[in-house]
Amino acid sequence: MIRNKRSPLVVIALIAMLFCGVPNASAQNPVPECDYFADTGHYVCGEFLTFFRTRGGKEIFGLPITRAFNDPDRWRMQVQYFQNFRMELHPDNPPPYIVQLGLLADELGFNKFPPADDEQIPAYNSHLHHYFRETGHVVSYAFLDYFRENGGIDIFGYPRSEFIYEEGYIVQYFQRTRMVWHPEIISGPQMKLTPLGEVYVDRFVPDQYQRPEPFDRNRIRVGADVPTPTTTPAVTKLYVSASVRHVITGREGGQTVFVYVNDQQQNPVEGAEVKMVVHYPSANDQYYEFDKPTNPSGFSALHFKIKPTAPGQKVVIDITVTYDYLTSTTQTFFLPWW
Repeated sequence: MIRNKRSPLVVIALIAMLFCGVPNASAQNPVPECDYFADTGHYVCGEFLTFFRTRGGKEIFGLPITRAFNDPDRWRMQVQYFQNFRMELHPDNPPPYIVQLGLLADELGFNKFPPADDEQIPAYNSHLHHYFRETGHVVSYAFLDYFRENGGIDIFGYPRSEFIYEEGYIVQYFQRTRMVWHPEIISGPQMKLTPLGEVYVDRFVPDQYQRPEPFDRNRIRVGADVPTPTTTPAVTKLYVSASVRHVITGREGGQTVFVYVNDQQQNPVEGAEVKMVVHYPSANDQYYEFDKPTNPSGFSALHFKIKPTAPGQKVVIDITVTYDYLTSTTQTFFLPWW
């Protein structure tokens, strides 16, 4: 009879497997870390979450407005839409470029502006002006500061226009976004991004990807520093910003005031009451209460008729916001001209 001789190492390995068991699938394929955004009912997970946290968060991207999905119109690439941008997963790229942002402004047709005239091109690039030969446009002043401070080409892409005047504001288009300058905002950032993600989703993304998802604690990685939507921290401070639809207006007609209210953690405050006083140069002050308190996004607006006034004299608007025992104020203005 031939005996089956086993190596002592093999025997030890078999015994270890009996006691320790086979490694489970969850250890081999760890659940990606996720954040749940109760305001829109969507998760952001894995590489998208890392990119979101490290490249600007809600201030740049806005909130998620779809779930992550494999887009049949993009060779089943995994994408996720936010209010301002579309994130795309490119797993074969080197680490800094695994997540890239879609060229939403280009795709929406905002890429047909003529290049800068010769006299608009600076002799050399500086902290005031930068000429991008790739697209033939110049970025200057507040637009250039915001561009450089918040990610540059990787976030916004190359410029697609010079700064231009639209709907009462100075704006500039880039491959991925539209920047709008709000000089009337006294407290808070003066540069705002147009929510092109919302525009694109409304036109092209099927409803099935937009439907909110219920909160599931099992999708949140144990130990992750993530607040659950069932816990609402107390509001201890109000941050208020305000703007007007038309910075320059006629001496009569209509005007709209927009107000945004955030708390000490920069979360939107719902249910804040808003009042305002419009100070005309003639000392004919007008008092208004907003029809509705701030919504879940911390936003409220009021349209009013402009009182006849002399051209070229600034009309200042004082905003007062109250929430529980808290009060905060800010100002904005507009300039009647024609």
